[in-house]
Amino acid sequence: MYDIIIIGAGPAGISAAIYGKSRGRKVLVLEKNQVGGLIGMVSTVTHYTAVLKEETGKTFGERMKEQALGAGVEIRYEKVTETKLTGEIKNIVTDQESYQCKTVILANGGSGRMLGISGESLEGMRLNAPKDGPNYKGKNVYVIGGADGAVKEAIYLAKIAAKVTIVCVEDELVCIPEFKEKAALYSNIYMMPHTSLTAVYGAKRAEELEFTDNKTGKKQIVKDAECGVFVYAGIVPNTQMYTELKLVQGYIPVDEWMQTEIPGVFAAGDICVKKVRQVATAVADGAIAGIQAAAMCEWI
Repeated sequence: MYDIIIIGAGPAGISAAIYGKSRGRKVLVLEKNQVGGLIGMVSTVTHYTAVLKEETGKTFGERMKEQALGAGVEIRYEKVTETKLTGEIKNIVTDQESYQCKTVILANGGSGRMLGISGESLEGMRLNAPKDGPNYKGKNVYVIGGADGAVKEAIYLAKIAAKVTIVCVEDELVCIPEFKEKAALYSNIYMMPHTSLTAVYGAKRAEELEFTDNKTGKKQIVKDAECGVFVYAGIVPNTQMYTELKLVQGYIPVDEWMQTEIPGVFAAGDICVKKVRQVATAVADGAIAGIQAAAMCEWI
């Protein structure tokens, strides 16, 4: 029996775990992949207060893990398959074990949104910039998306690839001015405005890309057998298993204490209904959830 079980080891989950553990609670973090979550897969971590210079998502995730383990937090790498959140005792089932707890914090964030197009599963598609980028040195790459995350990764890839094409559905980039200004400094970064990637063709890997002009409907086929495609088209909240909760467009509503509608169930980070999704806000959510869950354990 645990006092607090946290699903997800991203910034929100690790923050909640550290605060819960500091208050003397027995805490378990369940993570299906690696500590860090989505932020652990980005090329650079920016804007977080006191972040290290040249901090990568990988190093950020490693330091999060080190801090949590140093605080005595238990982390298990298991995939949660089922949750029973109602009732005084919560039940969490994974692909390896079944656990019980007094309170639970849902902090498993979101997954990259699929484009839903033909050929999306071919090799060379849906690549990760820091992991796969070095394989495309001197080659052409395409970044799908024009928001902050997409442009930041395009800037990283511009130092490696021969040409980086940002495919943006809007007429112009919708990232913050800082990233727009930095991208403009690279002569090998190009933009395809009001355009969508609508199909990918190839035997085993992406060899031909079909782009559609969102204004005219005109299609263009680009043949490039060695290209790489990096997709940053937003996230989908990982809430499919939480059938006991009422969701808003897939996200979990919480109050100012990060409590959901079910007593003893909290949520933190990108999985919540909120206007700003950043590492800083995720850490803050986790701190509040961890403190409140620990306090609730006193009278459960």
